[in-house]
Amino acid sequence: MHLWIKLGGIFGGLSVMLGAFGAHSLKERLTEKSLATFQTGVLYQFIHSLALILVGMLAMHFVDEHQKKVQRPGWFFATGIVLFSGSLYSLALGGPRWLGPVTPLGGLCFMIGWFLLAFSLPKK
Repeated sequence: MHLWIKLGGIFGGLSVMLGAFGAHSLKERLTEKSLATFQTGVLYQFIHSLALILVGMLAMHFVDEHQKKVQRPGWFFATGIVLFSGSLYSLALGGPRWLGPVTPLGGLCFMIGWFLLAFSLPKK
């Protein structure tokens, strides 16, 4: 439970740092398209950092199998941040083009995470 809140806080703080880096240091160095790609990575990282914190908070309210079900989306959100945002950062900064197909895998992880979260709560 605490893992997701800590991880969300770390990823969230990094997203603010990366956003500031992009806005101040990369603005003059990247094309408009590359900067937009970088900022998309920052936005998705920030949103899913909050999702990780939500997973941690929800997990505190459940025990046993429901707690495990509520935590499962956290793995997908964290993996999505690394794959989706990480590949966008790399591509925007001129990284290898083979990372292009990694981005949709990260997006798929985000989608799976949201759907798992939607159906992880116990029925009352």
